[in-house]
Amino acid sequence: MLSSRHPLILGITGASGLIYAVRALKYLLAADCAIELVASKAVYMVWQAEQNIRMPAEPMQQEQFWREQAGEETSGKLTCHPWSDVGAAIASGSFRTLGMVVIPCSMSTVGKLATGLSSDLLERAADVQLKEGRKLVLVPRETPFSLIHLRNLTTLAEAGARIVPAIPAWYHHPQTIEDLVDFVVARALDQLDLDCVPLNRWQGH
Repeated sequence: MLSSRHPLILGITGASGLIYAVRALKYLLAADCAIELVASKAVYMVWQAEQNIRMPAEPMQQEQFWREQAGEETSGKLTCHPWSDVGAAIASGSFRTLGMVVIPCSMSTVGKLATGLSSDLLERAADVQLKEGRKLVLVPRETPFSLIHLRNLTTLAEAGARIVPAIPAWYHHPQTIEDLVDFVVARALDQLDLDCVPLNRWQGH
């Protein structure tokens, strides 16, 4: 069990690859974690584009939506926040957390965080993790990276963020798309000292 008195913030942006967020949420809830979830405005469009699914805007309906997508109806604790609610608890440094993982993370979000701009709750919550010296894990899903992307990511790494690109490995002998996704999710959660994803880790030759 990985439950803690402090919750983990799960930020989901409009980058392609919502399966990364869904799989991360699945394992975190199954491990009985408390999750504060905030999805950016663009996520509504990505669900429509990638899965032809309409994501509800109302927090209680959104909680049920994410639980259904993750296949975890009752485990853990999930609280969803509207992207526009910059007065939510997670917008304040006085709200204690384990840290935050943004998965997948768009280059737009990376750019705003690198320059200290917070135009919505997700960006504000991530900025708070940096200013409080807490763990911030970013999982960028973009290719190729432009020089601007690389410089922004470098700025965030220098500020203390951990950068875990959505780049899977093959030494664990993946058989499905989920196996590839889970490798990235596991490595991202490793940065937060959360070991809740079943993964055939490298054991040497």
